[in-house]
Amino acid sequence: MMRNKPTNLPTAVGGGRGSGGGRESGGHDWEMRPGGMLVQKRNPDLDPVGAPPPPLIRVRIKYGAVYHEISISPQASFGELKKMLTGPTGIHHQDQKLMYKDKERDSKAFLDVSGVKDKSKMVLIEDPISQEKRFLEMRKIAKTEKASKAISDISLEVDRLGGRVSAFEMVIKKGGKIPEKDLVTVIELLMNELIKLDAIVAEGDVKLQRKMQVKRVQNYVETLDVLKVKMANGQQKHLGAQRLAPIQEHNNEERQGQKPIQSLMDMPVQYKEKKQEIEEEPRNSGSGPFVLESSTKWETFDHHPATPLSSATANNQAIPPRFNWEFFD
Repeated sequence: MMRNKPTNLPTAVGGGRGSGGGRESGGHDWEMRPGGMLVQKRNPDLDPVGAPPPPLIRVRIKYGAVYHEISISPQASFGELKKMLTGPTGIHHQDQKLMYKDKERDSKAFLDVSGVKDKSKMVLIEDPISQEKRFLEMRKIAKTEKASKAISDISLEVDRLGGRVSAFEMVIKKGGKIPEKDLVTVIELLMNELIKLDAIVAEGDVKLQRKMQVKRVQNYVETLDVLKVKMANGQQKHLGAQRLAPIQEHNNEERQGQKPIQSLMDMPVQYKEKKQEIEEEPRNSGSGPFVLESSTKWETFDHHPATPLSSATANNQAIPPRFNWEFFD
């Protein structure tokens, strides 16, 4: 959109003179802005930098039987006035109550808005409730700082013990051995730190820090327990191998010392006797009666019926008995 230049420009006094070509009849200078607008030229020397601050006022503050006179700007707030009264009265600004015209004034209210003028009078009262709240807050902050410091110290100790746990893990992974006493000592130290953490009562971020340290200690203790079990299993295997080693060596020596058995004569005496017993068992059990070694006298009978023999046979030869019987008196 095109802008039209103004046609009714102010006429300069003495238009024929080049020295006053940019000044109008009223004595004001004009300048052309980049957008094509003709405006009055500003003089930075004549423009005021800012409004002068209002003069200070004196306020009389009564605290107990003593009056305190404070010079302050009327545009200040009651909170700023309380901070200025902390020095002469010795009362914390949060524990002060300023009464103006029998009304308690808020710390965010301004003096001039509330009608405070020069030589106005106020009454200062110490607020016990605010003081108690401030003390409780201070105690809470101190307690939190103490708990945070304690957790920080415990964290440093846990870091130191964690380094020892990592070193133990590396030694066992490489096949080394660690005395069980060292493992038990580190576990006891970690448990002491865990007891310290349980005794700390905290809230908010400090509570989260405490919980994180408890988890770290528990993980380290579990790791040491696993290492302890591994060490115990390794010792049992080693002891078992030591016990079996002499037995295996003895068996190997016996195997190396024995010669191959080629005949019954080469067999040891005990093997000979055992073999004879094995051979005699079926013979006694299958072909003859079972002989019971006892003092009782038994009468034996032949289980085959007697066959009639011819006289010729009986006269010529006697039939030999089929079994060899042994009689006992």
